Amino acid sequence: MKIKTSLVLVTALIAVSGIASAQTKRAAPAAAPAPAAAASSGALFSQAQLELIVKERVAQGQPDTPELREFLKQELVNRELLLRAAKAKGLDRDATLRTQMQVASDTILIRSYLNDYVSSKQVGDDVLKKEYEQIKAGLGDKEYRARHILVEKKEEADALIKQLQSGAKFEDLAKANSKDPGSKENGGDLDWAVPSNYVQPFSEAMVKLEKGKYTPQPVQSPFGFHIIKLEDVRDAKAPAFDEVKPQLAQRLQGKIVEDHLMELRTKAGVK
Repeated sequence: MKIKTSLVLVTALIAVSGIASAQTKRAAPAAAPAPAAAASSGALFSQAQLELIVKERVAQGQPDTPELREFLKQELVNRELLLRAAKAKGLDRDATLRTQMQVASDTILIRSYLNDYVSSKQVGDDVLKKEYEQIKAGLGDKEYRARHILVEKKEEADALIKQLQSGAKFEDLAKANSKDPGSKENGGDLDWAVPSNYVQPFSEAMVKLEKGKYTPQPVQSPFGFHIIKLEDVRDAKAPAFDEVKPQLAQRLQGKIVEDHLMELRTKAGVK
């Protein structure tokens, strides 16, 4: 487990699969009743339903072809027949299923509302660049490559430091003793990272070390006790603005949704 803090973004746009139920089957003329199997496919779904799922598939990268439309028509027929079978069995009257259907319906409405709200709050490049510069400044100008050994108790860390002082290899002790599965097999190697990626006690101790040195005392964090070794330091290379622009837009959209939710909660008197 790499010991890093993370930004929590609001994930409010929930993906929901499913198409609205089709219109009910028309009654056949009394003089010549037609068996259900002989019903035309056009009577089992609407054109609006077909266009909706074609649009969804095209948005996912599929070309709008006659073959795709024929496939989707058959899918809609199958869905309608299964839906009718479920209703004939009375499943649409089951309380639990009715609740699930209501939740799914509400979720689609919420998703539509949030999409509309976020689209009305689109941010320009000037705002994105400002956010980019703020994040870049917070990262600092140096990257550090460190190793660590994580244990649960200070006594364990003290004993390992004594072994290091007696000539034991840091990598070997990490593989044998570290409780961090993300770095243990690599001899405690945490790869390159900026100090802000780590919890504060860890980063503060790390940046004070000289290259090749390890902490003479265990460093306590919420994860346990660390022995930290600094392998190297280099100038930080932040990605270009254009590379991270989509992620920045997503980050700000998440904040827009989060702020709006807080506004709604305040208006509703919810704490």
